[in-house]
Amino acid sequence: MRARAAVFRAGDRAPVLEEITLAPIRADEVLVRIVASGICHTDLMCAGGRVPVMHPIVLGHEGAGVVEATGSRVTKVRPGDHVVLSFLSCGHCASCVAGKACYCHAFYPANFLGRRLDGSTAASIESDTVGAHFFGQSSFSTYSVANERNVVQVRSDAPLELLGPLGCGVQTGAGTVLNVFRPARDESFVVFGAGGVGLSAVMAAVIAGCAPIIVVEPNASRRALALELGATSAFEPAGERTGADIAKATGGGVLYALDTTGVPAVLQQAVEALAPRGQLALLTLNGPDAMLSVSLQSILAKGAVIRGVCEGESDSDRFIPTLVEHLMQGRLPLERLVRFYDLHEISDALADQESQRAIKPIIRMPVAR
Repeated sequence: MRARAAVFRAGDRAPVLEEITLAPIRADEVLVRIVASGICHTDLMCAGGRVPVMHPIVLGHEGAGVVEATGSRVTKVRPGDHVVLSFLSCGHCASCVAGKACYCHAFYPANFLGRRLDGSTAASIESDTVGAHFFGQSSFSTYSVANERNVVQVRSDAPLELLGPLGCGVQTGAGTVLNVFRPARDESFVVFGAGGVGLSAVMAAVIAGCAPIIVVEPNASRRALALELGATSAFEPAGERTGADIAKATGGGVLYALDTTGVPAVLQQAVEALAPRGQLALLTLNGPDAMLSVSLQSILAKGAVIRGVCEGESDSDRFIPTLVEHLMQGRLPLERLVRFYDLHEISDALADQESQRAIKPIIRMPVAR
């Protein structure tokens, strides 16, 4: 079948809209008509060459849509189901077996290369193959060939065009709070960076009843939005004083800190802001040369924990429907972060994401005829 897709070629940061041909789905695959797809920071990293992918490729990994067809072995969903597409895992490594698919041993090849794990791809343009399995979905396309493992059914009355970001950015920020930190009511929380991931974490901290909820963000409009979403304080970064200022303002530091910036100097400030027994989660995809330099004495004295978190450490089949329930009950006002674009405006959406003119761009696909 044919689909309209945003195709990225080597050396080009902006995609070209092209018609691709999709081969018939395999026994464990699901054909999804994409309704909308969020843009995530990882898409920018891959489009700009900071994370290597195989070209040509269709990016996009926050897709939401309707199941069109299922392979012969698929039992999880059926045609007509509304679904959110999330990250892909191999399903059989030690992490997958342990229920931690977000740390799949094959996470990089399964999600970043744009090919199936056997090296094949479902898409082509004339005689040239095109990567169509980025995060198991390549959702900057009118149709996606996903795998049963990364398709999550959601309730049909939820606003489908809003739900794509639940598959990655929202899942990452909110999941770190609710699945990893699991704070008790009135425990302190700070997030560095108020983009889509950071503000999702703020909303989750409100759901969890954290207090205080502190945001450190240079953009004034994003600080204001964080306060509207439930943060109790929003600070402009103050350089090396930032961590000490937060520790002083909270009477000894915060128990839970989350960094979405990936900037080494900011990470040092986050460590300094921790209270004894505090935890710091690192979320951002960084280049291989990004290093963290902190005082080991400070870490030991505080009993602090510094850890990376992937995809909010979520069991997507359970957590994404939970996020949908929060959204439907008004506890996760995702619409406050979103700006919609049509597929032909995808280059503008990518530029607005990178320049911070938009917090969470969502690409709406043309209606299938």
